Amino acid sequence: QLVESGGGMVQPGGSLRLSCAASGFTFSITDMSWVRQAPGKGPEWVSTITTIGRNTYYTDSVKGRFTISRDNAANTLYLQMNSLTPEDTALYYCVRGAGSVILKNRNNWGQGTQGTVSL
Repeated sequence: QLVESGGGMVQPGGSLRLSCAASGFTFSITDMSWVRQAPGKGPEWVSTITTIGRNTYYTDSVKGRFTISRDNAANTLYLQMNSLTPEDTALYYCVRGAGSVILKNRNNWGQGTQGTVSL
């Protein structure tokens, strides 16, 4: 199970920190990702972190602004989002796994948390 939290509404330039509590699988040996879906658009991969956090990957539009991290002792995934713009408005999903396949199978997604950037 994946349960996201931390979404909300902020002004442009603001920050949000998303959290994802994981259970029911061995979190520490699982690559994890964040995916977002804006209104009227398809899902977009945002970021991936490998098992011990050694490697992180980001879509170009969030590089330098977003930071993915994890606490394996707490079975928790994070996404720190800074310098937010209205284009970042989306439902953000915590996803078990990595690679293009994660966009095709929602069985490994959480329920999502809404992030809204607006004046």
